[in-house]
Amino acid sequence: MCPRQERGTLIAAVCRIVKKGAMWIVPSQSDGNKKYTVHPDEQQPFCSCPDFEARGCSCKHIYAVRLVIQREENTDGTETVTKTMTVTESTTQPKKPTYPQMWKEYNAAQTNEKDHFQALLADLCDMIQEPEAKPSRGRPKLPMSDCVFMTCFKVYSTISQRRFMCDLDDAHEKGYITRTPHYNAIGSSLEDEAMTPLLMKLIAASALPLKAIETEFAIDASGFAGTKFARWIDYKHGGFREVREWVKAHVVCGVKTHIVTAAVVTHRDANDCPFLPELLAKTKENFDIRELSADKQYASQINFEAVDAIGADAFIDFRVTTTGGCGGMFAKAFHFFQMYKEEFFASYHKRSNVESVFNMIKRKMGDSVRSKDDTAMKNEVLCKILCHNICCLISAFYELGVEPKFLSA
Repeated sequence: MCPRQERGTLIAAVCRIVKKGAMWIVPSQSDGNKKYTVHPDEQQPFCSCPDFEARGCSCKHIYAVRLVIQREENTDGTETVTKTMTVTESTTQPKKPTYPQMWKEYNAAQTNEKDHFQALLADLCDMIQEPEAKPSRGRPKLPMSDCVFMTCFKVYSTISQRRFMCDLDDAHEKGYITRTPHYNAIGSSLEDEAMTPLLMKLIAASALPLKAIETEFAIDASGFAGTKFARWIDYKHGGFREVREWVKAHVVCGVKTHIVTAAVVTHRDANDCPFLPELLAKTKENFDIRELSADKQYASQINFEAVDAIGADAFIDFRVTTTGGCGGMFAKAFHFFQMYKEEFFASYHKRSNVESVFNMIKRKMGDSVRSKDDTAMKNEVLCKILCHNICCLISAFYELGVEPKFLSA
């Protein structure tokens, strides 16, 4: 008996399953207010749950309905089915997989992270080539390396610009920056458009120490809320309406260490699908890509061809209404998805690691940005991603013994 049959047996025993016309209503195990519609036909079964939508074959709710039907048809089988379920659930329930934590190395990485963070960030900033200075009056302009260091370090600290000045004084004493600037210089640096390509290059450079480890990758996008609102007049319903502005980060990450290998930050309305070839090409410059997993938003002919062109395998989910009629690599991938679903989902579910990346960034450095300028909002998110990469390097240093030596990206 497979795990879904075992869980279906449990549902049939403890849940109230009701027939409604030709369909059956089955309650959800995880959410008592949610119910799924099931048609248990052997040839063409159907269930409205996400598991059936993703796999296209019998789920635990379908098995539960079939058991209920069997109990009703066999008058002397009701008690037997229930007893069988009880023995199966108590003796053969598969154990939930556990993942051991290297606590000694983890504790060492966390307790020393801040000191290592400044040193690694300073090493990355040393790679920045300063633009040729133009003669001007007034105070000399801050070096770009200082601007990148103080903005990233400030984002990592998660405190306000004024309270962050003590940390900048400490960084100056250690020689990481040339001088301690005014706190307003942090906001002004984030608004500099020249910082955007620099941060993207540093993100790629910060991933290079893990080049030999990562061969499987995942791609996704997530939003970061801002502090300003867009307001407009709604003529249809009358009055003013407003919505919070936010930006969207598109990233490719390694599934083993969660390092981000390429990133682009766009306006909130940007679609996810068109950015796959660009991010894939940036990752390919430094990494050997063997697999790429993504959700159904990225399922397009162009994206499948882009992955195939670099000799990698694409594990991208498909919508329920998808067919392989368009031909090409899209059709080949769709046919593999239909015929070898177990192998497909074994690789596809590695995509959850990119969701873990966004969760790590948002829990550590916040799920919103303080900047109000459009350029500053994007640069602030890029700083968050760069800080996340440095933290991943520190963990890899203690847990995997990887030496964080940077090369030119």
